[in-house]
Amino acid sequence: MKPIAQAMGLDIGGSGLKAAVVDVGSGALLSERLRLKTPRPATPEAVLEIAARIRQRLDWQGPVGCGFPGSFREGRVSAAPNLDPSWIGLDLAIELRRSLAVDRVAIGNDADAAGLAEIRLGAGRGVAGTVVLVTLGTGIGTAVFRDGVLLPGTELGHLEMNGREAETVASESAKKRRKWGWKQWGRELDRYLARLEYLLGVDLFILGGGASKKADKFMGRLRKVGCEVVVAQRGNLAGIVGAALMVAETAEPAD
Repeated sequence: MKPIAQAMGLDIGGSGLKAAVVDVGSGALLSERLRLKTPRPATPEAVLEIAARIRQRLDWQGPVGCGFPGSFREGRVSAAPNLDPSWIGLDLAIELRRSLAVDRVAIGNDADAAGLAEIRLGAGRGVAGTVVLVTLGTGIGTAVFRDGVLLPGTELGHLEMNGREAETVASESAKKRRKWGWKQWGRELDRYLARLEYLLGVDLFILGGGASKKADKFMGRLRKVGCEVVVAQRGNLAGIVGAALMVAETAEPAD
């Protein structure tokens, strides 16, 4: 099969759908970046209709990669906590091909997509060992790589810490909800990262998501973590670029 040079990256989120056409070799955007609000209720029909509208506005008919805020089992959605419950059991690849009227798609967790962008074209490029991308936003997303190979579908934001899920104290939304300053929230994040480092033998953490934009407020408070911690280089474009990379690295069209 002919290698893919360009693809549309679609990043489905709980608050918005973002997409652009991407040069998968460089990660450069070849179109404008479009963002439309996630409909409420966020049913499959409503969300896929927005995705189809975005594809039409981009005038794109080629391969599409999609980062999705949930997990999969055998290609079917098994969890989608920020969307409507009716997503559960849906074969997303088939529905995307039908709704977008394209022949080739690839799907994956949204944090995995962002991690792929950083591993191939960002802060994790060429790094050996265990690299973990951690997105700090409404929740905590994780993408785990060993020597550049992804372990898909990790949900380490739900790791238990002192009887609570990590994302209830270490996500950006937890900081806002609890009205914590950077010092207190930084301590919780420090504990969380140190726990992951111990359990996984992490060599490099890459921090993304909304909180990473203000990394200067908390990076100096990460004192329990022994490995290197850096900020994601691709920023808000990581999900789009990574989604495009997913379809470019998929050997066969999704069934």
